[in-house]
Order: sequence, then C-alpha cells, then structure tokens
Amino acid sequence: QVQLVESGGGLVQPGGSLRLSCVASGFDSKGYAMNWYRQAPGKKRELVAAITRAGNSAIYADSVKGRFTISRDNDDNRLNLQMMDLNVNDTAVYICNAVGTSEIGVPQSYWGQGTQVTVSS
Repeated sequence: QVQLVESGGGLVQPGGSLRLSCVASGFDSKGYAMNWYRQAPGKKRELVAAITRAGNSAIYADSVKGRFTISRDNDDNRLNLQMMDLNVNDTAVYICNAVGTSEIGVPQSYWGQGTQVTVSS
C-alpha cells in the first residue's frame, strides 16, 4: 500500500522554525521526484519546493526562497522541509507529493494527507 505520511507541523510564533518530514512506503521513492505543496484556507494549492530523485537539485517558490530548504534521504525514504523565519503567510496545510512512473511506465502521482502549520503570535 502506497503511503506518504507527513509529520512535524504545529503552532509556531512568527520568526520561528519548523522541520517537516514525509516518510514514503509501498513504492520505490528513490525513483520519484518529490515535492512539498501547501494549501491555505480559501486558496489554491501551491508548490512550495521540489527536489530531484537524486536530491542534487531543488527549486523553490519565490515566497520561501532563502527561508525553506528541501532535502531527502533516499536510504530512509524520507523527504524533509526545514522552514525558518516563518510568517503568518506560511500558515497552511503542507502536503508531500511524489511524481514518477511505475515499473510499467505509467505516470504516477502520490499524495500525503498533509500536516498543519500555523504561524501565530
């Protein structure tokens, strides 16, 4: 059974930090590019950060550049998002996503359930 399970969300004050993790199981996550999305109430889901299969290249939304760092540990099937200098606009559900192809070449996109991040004083 394919699963992406996020953890690490919570309530933090403005200027604070959080580290999110996503553990993949049920598929070979090493063969998938992985992404963090977020969705705030009443807003569209947006891509926050993406990382290549090898973990050697990443891209970020302009709103988080210089504050967030995406990383992955392929030995542990884990995707991370280190978030620093958080502000109220970062409040959202953060969702882990894996994109790739199955063993028979069928495009696949897997999603986690998300973890809530709330930035508030």
